[in-house]
This record gives sequence, C-alpha cells and structure tokens, in this order.
Amino acid sequence: MLYSPSPLVFSNKRSISLFWVAPPVEIDSKAKLADSQNNYLDLKDVKGQVQARRALEIAAAGGHNLIFVGPPGSGKTMLAKRLPGILPNLDFNEALEVSQIHSVAGLLKDKGSLITVRPFRSPHHSASGPSLVGGGSYPRPGEISLAHKGVLFLDELTEFKRNVLEYLRQPLEDGCVTISRTRQSVAFPAQFTLVASTNPCPCGYFGDPIQPCTCSPRQREQYWAKLSGPLMDRIDLQVIVNRLKPEEMTGQYIGEASKPIRDRVTIARDRARNRFKNNPQVSCNSEMRSHHLREFCQLDNSSKNLLEGAIRKLGLSARGMDRILKVSRTIADLAADEELKSSHVAEAIQYRTIDRMQ
Repeated sequence: MLYSPSPLVFSNKRSISLFWVAPPVEIDSKAKLADSQNNYLDLKDVKGQVQARRALEIAAAGGHNLIFVGPPGSGKTMLAKRLPGILPNLDFNEALEVSQIHSVAGLLKDKGSLITVRPFRSPHHSASGPSLVGGGSYPRPGEISLAHKGVLFLDELTEFKRNVLEYLRQPLEDGCVTISRTRQSVAFPAQFTLVASTNPCPCGYFGDPIQPCTCSPRQREQYWAKLSGPLMDRIDLQVIVNRLKPEEMTGQYIGEASKPIRDRVTIARDRARNRFKNNPQVSCNSEMRSHHLREFCQLDNSSKNLLEGAIRKLGLSARGMDRILKVSRTIADLAADEELKSSHVAEAIQYRTIDRMQ
C-alpha cells in the first residue's frame, strides 16, 4: 500500500518553511517470512530412507544434532540439505538476530535488508578452526555463528581435522562462542542444528551388502578416531543410511512433502515453547538443562528399566543419557503425549546405537 506524504507548515515573521512528513511504513512481517518457505528444497524428492526421514523430523522438532553414516550415493547430503525446509518459519525477532550477525560479517549486502530464511552453512572439510568459530584482529563471526537459528552441515565429517572439530564442543553445549583478544572479548550467538554425514570407512563400503569393504580394522579405527567421544556424545541422533534397493530407485513412489512435516514440527515446537513459557532462555527441547529434565522428563518404572539397560549395554555417559531423554521428550511432543512412554524412550535409544565402525 502506498501513502501520500502530509505537508507540515512552519512559519515565523520572516519566512515560511514547508516540510513533508511521510507516515510510518507498515510491514506484514508474518507474510514476508512465510513466503520465504518457497526457497527450500523439498523432501518429496527423496526416495525411501524412512528412518532417516523420521530422524530429520525429530531433529527439526527438537533442535537436535544429527549425523548420517552410510556408503557413497545413499542420499546423506540430499537429506541434510532438506532439513531447513521442515524447520518452522523464522519469527521477526529471529530474523533480526540472523540479519545482525550477517551484517557484522559484511554479508548482508548480498542478501537484502532482512534475512527471512533459516541459514544453511556448509563449510568445506579443509576449513580451519578460526573460520568455524570466527576471529580476526577485529573479531567477526565464523560459520557456526552464521548458522545461528539455522543449520550447520559438515559433509564428510571424518575428513575434518580433529582439532578443528573440537572447536564445536563448547558452542554445541552453550549456544554461543566467545572470541578473546588482547584488547577485547566478543561473544557471538551460535544456536544452530548440527547435521553431519560421513562414510563408514575410508573406502566407504563397510557393512554394505553389495560392495565389499577393502579397509583393514586398523584403517577403520584410525578413520573414526577423528571423532572424539565427547563430540559424539553431543550428537543426539546417529543414523545409518543404507543404499537404496533397485526397486526403490526405479519406482515412481513420491515421499511425503516438506510442508506437512513442517506443520507437525511447528505444532511440536509450539507445545515445547508453551511448556517453557516460564523459562524464556529455552526455546526447544535440545536446550533443556538438568533441572528441566527432572521436571519434564519423568519416567515410569518400565521406561526407567529400559533406559538403565541401555546405559549398561551401550556404556552411555551421563550426557548421553540426557540426550536420550531430550529426544524422548521430542518424540512425545510429535505424538501429542504429555507423559513419556517406554515407546518414546525405545525409539530414542535406537538413535544412540550406531556402530563406531571399528
């Protein structure tokens, strides 16, 4: 809608001045942000991979970190690139936060005045630590801050240098990164969803039913040694992605589109946001702290016995147990259940049972 400016006249004994005052501009922020969903890739393009699609939905609903492990060509990258399309729309305050970070990094001029889509950052595996966390004489945000409120995708995770991956541990836990220099210290927000993918071994075919693996146990052990236990503990959903069967590749079946999945995710996030209305610092289940788990993730005897058995069998740490509870809470939200059930816990446990491929 266009407005005609209104004239204001100021006069004194010697002269008359005429000023034009434009009325305030009205912006429908909800419509502007909703239209941005057309820019995302659609999950209906992905054939098969039912478990991986389910893991993507859980990751989006709870803000959980996710890793796909599978042979080349199984669709790991294709799946990861479609995660932003099932995340809820940015609200206006989130869009302002994202735009401010990109403005500080000098990137806003290429994206217009306001960023309305969730960021998707995919640094190459040759990236250095400072390029991930930020730095410079006058500190600028790195990739993890540029992914704030969006997705950080690390393809071929095991090809990154181990010391570079260790830079992720603190931001994944705290949701921010602090860069200290002699004269100043700057904190940048870094609340992102980490999605990673990797082959199961150097040749890529360990466990594949068709292509035999040519790697020795020692080579597989060295390959996975780049991923430390504390880092893997912080990845909530660990999913094996197998190659498609011939009939799946040639079939005309079209998978569920992103929009209905995004609708379910939005409802689940709204349910969680209502739960945390007295805790404004928590916006999704992955951000819960220990006292939140005690309040919102209480288990019955059946679920408790199931979890205790998993801890013994899998050798889970306390952090790993907390991750299972957070994922269980998200699964319950997707099912519109207020109480955690053993079925929710069992499904969450299966996403922690990935073989380290050694």
